[in-house]
Amino acid sequence: MNAERLEDQVDLAPSSVNESVMDRTRFTYSVVISVYNSEAIVGDTIDGVVRFFEDANLKYELILVNDGSRDSSWEVVKQRALMNHNIVALNLLHNSGQHNANLAGFREATGEYVITMDDDLQNPPDQIGKLIDEAMKGRDVVFGRFDQKQAAGHRILGSKVIGLINRRIFGQPPDLTVSNFRILRRDVVERICASRISYPYITGQALLYSRNRANVSVRHDPRPAGKSSYSTLRLARLVATILFSYSSFPLRLAAFLGFVVSALSFLIGMVYLLRGAFSDSNVEGWTSLVVLLAFFNGVTIALLSMLGEYVVRTLNSVSAHEPYHVVERVRG
Repeated sequence: MNAERLEDQVDLAPSSVNESVMDRTRFTYSVVISVYNSEAIVGDTIDGVVRFFEDANLKYELILVNDGSRDSSWEVVKQRALMNHNIVALNLLHNSGQHNANLAGFREATGEYVITMDDDLQNPPDQIGKLIDEAMKGRDVVFGRFDQKQAAGHRILGSKVIGLINRRIFGQPPDLTVSNFRILRRDVVERICASRISYPYITGQALLYSRNRANVSVRHDPRPAGKSSYSTLRLARLVATILFSYSSFPLRLAAFLGFVVSALSFLIGMVYLLRGAFSDSNVEGWTSLVVLLAFFNGVTIALLSMLGEYVVRTLNSVSAHEPYHVVERVRG
């Protein structure tokens, strides 16, 4: 989007939430959905979104990004795109992850507001109106806060851990709850698209590139079919991506641990030096020596591994690596 259009969009928003609410029919809304192995339910999700916007008489476009699904999800979204000129279907070369898929959708989106949601009907399409109404108060970003989250225990625990990290790294306010069900104003989306980071994290970037954020209570339904693709391993990878790509905390922690281990090593060396100087020497202590060497060498290897992780991510960032590749684009 050019600078003039961006300035016009900023001028449309009230300077504070106390001013009059904007007319939501003035804008076009882009809905971005990352699709992965959901052939049984993605069609119902699409139909629900289309029905909401048409019933509300709102201008919209629906961008479906097939993130390397192994089932027939691409055939479903492709057929929906061919039947509706408001739907765009993108097919990625490989499974690039939900945040990369959302980024692909952001770069395709043209609406003044962009909405992200899941493909599994746990974000009910009829709740989109709540996000839009709150955004019309001049919000940069509005996150849906679930009345009762319908998810497995490891997902809930993972969300809490990520919430703590978001507060530490991205300055998430304590009273703000984040989720993938959100609406972002165009200027925030433009900043995210311009960041060109090799490991995008849309939630964190939305917090970084916005100022006026808000929550709105929404319903969270049980998944009608299949199971979530977010396993414990994928959640751990997301945590690692956030920590190593957006924070120097692991590096500082490694430096602190290295200092502590070095200090302990120095103290132990001084103790044995004094014992050797003021007492009779003997051959005892072989077990202690082996244990200490194994411990200190293990710590050294761990610290080097952490430094190596930073080196790899830095190399990927400076090598102009594209986080995803679109192999097919369909619009009716």
